[in-house]
Amino acid sequence: MSTTRRQLLKLSAAGGAALALRVPILSAATADATASPAFAPNGWVRVGRDGRVTVVVGRSEMGQGVRTSLAMIVADELGAAWSAVAIEQASPGPGYDNLNTGGSGSVEEGWLPLRRAAAGAREMLIAAAAARWKADPSGCRAGEGSVVHAETGRRLSFGTLAAAAAALPVPKEPRLRERDELELIGTPVRRVDGPAIVSGAARYGLDVRIPGMRFAAVAHCPTPGGKALRFDAAKARAVPGVRGVHEVSTGIAVVADDTWTAISGRDALSVEWDRGPLAGLTTAELWSRIDRSFDGPMRRVTRSDGDVGAALAGAARRIQATYRDSFQAHASVEPQNSVASVADGRCEIWSPTQNPGRVQKETAKLLGIPESKVTVHVTLLGGGFGRRLAADYATEAAEVARAARAPVQVVWTRADDFAGDWVHPGGRADLEAGLDASGRVVAWRHRASTLHLSMFGPFDPKDVDEDSPWGGVDTPYAVPNLSVENNDVESPVRTGAWRSVFYPANVFARESFLDEIAAATGRDPVALRRELLSAGEPVADAKPWKLERRRLERVVALAAEKSGWGAPLAGAPYAGRRAGRGIACNIYHGRTCLAHVAEVSVGVAGDVRVHRIVTAADCGIVVNPLGLAGQVESGVAWGLSYALGGEATYRDGRIEQESYREYPVLRYRDMPEVEVHTIRSERPPSGFGEQPVPPVAPAVANAIFAATGKRVRRLPIRAADLAKRD
Repeated sequence: MSTTRRQLLKLSAAGGAALALRVPILSAATADATASPAFAPNGWVRVGRDGRVTVVVGRSEMGQGVRTSLAMIVADELGAAWSAVAIEQASPGPGYDNLNTGGSGSVEEGWLPLRRAAAGAREMLIAAAAARWKADPSGCRAGEGSVVHAETGRRLSFGTLAAAAAALPVPKEPRLRERDELELIGTPVRRVDGPAIVSGAARYGLDVRIPGMRFAAVAHCPTPGGKALRFDAAKARAVPGVRGVHEVSTGIAVVADDTWTAISGRDALSVEWDRGPLAGLTTAELWSRIDRSFDGPMRRVTRSDGDVGAALAGAARRIQATYRDSFQAHASVEPQNSVASVADGRCEIWSPTQNPGRVQKETAKLLGIPESKVTVHVTLLGGGFGRRLAADYATEAAEVARAARAPVQVVWTRADDFAGDWVHPGGRADLEAGLDASGRVVAWRHRASTLHLSMFGPFDPKDVDEDSPWGGVDTPYAVPNLSVENNDVESPVRTGAWRSVFYPANVFARESFLDEIAAATGRDPVALRRELLSAGEPVADAKPWKLERRRLERVVALAAEKSGWGAPLAGAPYAGRRAGRGIACNIYHGRTCLAHVAEVSVGVAGDVRVHRIVTAADCGIVVNPLGLAGQVESGVAWGLSYALGGEATYRDGRIEQESYREYPVLRYRDMPEVEVHTIRSERPPSGFGEQPVPPVAPAVANAIFAATGKRVRRLPIRAADLAKRD
């Protein structure tokens, strides 16, 4: 595939190149209210007597288009008409025990299970039709919502066959269709929920309304571990519309008739806080903790090829560099919120969550009721990026609802969202390479440290992840002597998963460092990468993933070709500015191979403009090219915000930023042209939500060096460091 998302949209408007049909989105409550399906062979596919095919989606939709892709897989394998497909969002319960959305695993993990579920249903429908016709099932095929007898042309709709199919045994090993039998997969399909989103009809967490619902805002201690010493509940109750003030485990909740009144009542509390032991914590102290971890040996060597010490000692030349990224907030457009109702020993929650199972489990524990008594409805998410893998905002709503004895929607303000974030911790990577007399890389050492992710549990120094650091332990380059060392440091602040987790910091360091080696040896950055990636494959001992270097080498070659690598950058956008190209690449978890080429210009004042990003990828079968292009654009925007924009900083124990004014994210006017090329593959799909992010920052940093001769070793990139001086 070689196209841009904008081109796909233009084609669809002109000639229908993108299939754009309105697919109904059902909730579990909607499904229960309708007639029982005539045919439900498993928990993922149902066929009604009217021919409607309901696909139950077990992943959260937060802009990545997953509900569209998963429905496409089922519809194509089943032979359903896309116009007859409806989507239902799964909730935790019997048969739905893993609804976690993270790690870019939705399509990859659903590919075979959903196809098997659909294939079984298809074979049962074909068997029912063959029995009615007294024909051989091998002479029948399913397509466009019907079963057709090839010899006679007889046709029966899925709806007509549903009841008879339901009486048949479910096949244990149904035949999956061959690749050339799949007609929908690989075609550009617009998002099933797109019309509802752009029209405002889609229901996010903030849009939930249930009878008798009230609204709440919670005053949280600004620093972790603090507590309220005193507050004035009477002043809060005096605000017209305030219905109650309740102390809960997370702070003081003000319940009111609407959100604005709840926030006003909260502001009137005049809380005096004991800020606890972290009251004086600063960003400098957090970095000091990370830096101190480099003073002695790292806790774990996670990869050791050859003898790095001896190779470095005998090298003709040694190159060293230290790289740092920054603390980052998630800053999703929709701040944290949930609706909860607690009554009669039960709890019902409506939440924009990436992990409904965790919401169910932690809510049940908080309320002291069985998990089966907690119902979780998953709404659309206005951004997740790993933040909504936590359940704190949902359990808080349940606790407030219990105290208020009424259904309650808890909404965090933008400032609450920053202050209560589980931040991406800054990381440091020290890299060293040894070169022989001919400039060949003979040794490579990568030492990395960051704060541990407290979202997933308390710090345990004995619990060392042998797969870390991502982007270091799976360094793809063929270097005979290579070692990777890793340290996680106990975090005093809330830290958690962030889009691509550990990859951005270490890929930034690795790919920037390789460019430094290229410059030091007079090599072209693309040529050096291709040389190091073409020297043998796979890397069987590169824990924990088998790294197929030559797949990545082909991706690097494609990105360079499509970007016009080596050709001069000229024209109006570059007039009076320093311009350059940079490249960076990565193999994500040993599966998705991706490279970016960034075209960048830098002004006299050091201002950076990214004009174009050319992306090449090998990610297996592409289910929905339009969705993949959207993921690349999204990943590029995220990566540029990370490289050029916001930074979360701490002062007096809390994050200083409270809004997008202090934490800038990429604006539409600054979005570059994004061009996507994929290598055709018959491999199963691999993830693509997080994968475009890690190479963005180093591609831009390397382009800046090509333009200015100045190295970027710390993120975010600052204009002052790139200003042209006489």
